[in-house]
Amino acid sequence: MSAGELLGIEPPELKFPFELRKQISCPLQLFNKTDDHIAFKVKTTNPKKYCVRPNNGVVLPRSTCDVIVTMQAQREAPADMQCKDKFLVQSAVINPGITATEITAEMFSRESGNKVDEVKLRVVYVSPPRPPSPVHEGSDEGSSPRASFSENSNAETSETLVQSRTHFGQQEEKSTDAMTVMSRLTEEKNTALHQNNKLRGEIELLKREMSKQHGGSFSFIDVFPFGCRNRSGSAIGRDSRSLPVEGEAACALVIEAQRNATQLTTLAAFLTQEVDNR
Repeated sequence: MSAGELLGIEPPELKFPFELRKQISCPLQLFNKTDDHIAFKVKTTNPKKYCVRPNNGVVLPRSTCDVIVTMQAQREAPADMQCKDKFLVQSAVINPGITATEITAEMFSRESGNKVDEVKLRVVYVSPPRPPSPVHEGSDEGSSPRASFSENSNAETSETLVQSRTHFGQQEEKSTDAMTVMSRLTEEKNTALHQNNKLRGEIELLKREMSKQHGGSFSFIDVFPFGCRNRSGSAIGRDSRSLPVEGEAACALVIEAQRNATQLTTLAAFLTQEVDNR
């Protein structure tokens, strides 16, 4: 049996566009020329260099099978771009129903009386395709549209970069101003809270002094913006005859201190809200 009677093989040789450090694949198509089921097996003289998928299989009558041969990435280019590697495609007639997993080496042995065919393929390195060179079309001013487009792109890029830097500077300045305002508000809030606590301490001190001066009859005093009231609820003011002059003065101080404390509390709450909003 002459080579190629069972399977037609395309291409007749494996051409790889050689490139360093890059895997390269070459398709291989097998065509069953007969009305029989044909088993095939692909071998190579350099199995570590190539990967064949599938490396064996069954081709149905008058059908085709695609095989991919992949050359592993090479670190060095061969001398004169010559390759001595070869491939062998074996084929044999088999009984219908046999699958690729049931293919054995004995099927491709002529000694068993099988119809066997072998086709050798050589490996050829070719130069990789070059990228198409850019076409320069002249314009009225002697410059190409591609160059003009590049110049416009560069100008637009520069303008965008300047705008981005300006925007970033403005945002950074706003951020600095906001931090300054937040720092000032925080300081004012802390000062107001300190003064508020100080006034509350003075109020408590005045309460204790008034209680001592009147023999404990004013053990507790509620302070309101419109005057002082004792525990029974009766008003204590400048016209009250039950309170001596020094008591009236103390009550006035308590009222003023309470008013200031209330204002400072309101201011502290406002400043706290401003800081949180910032």
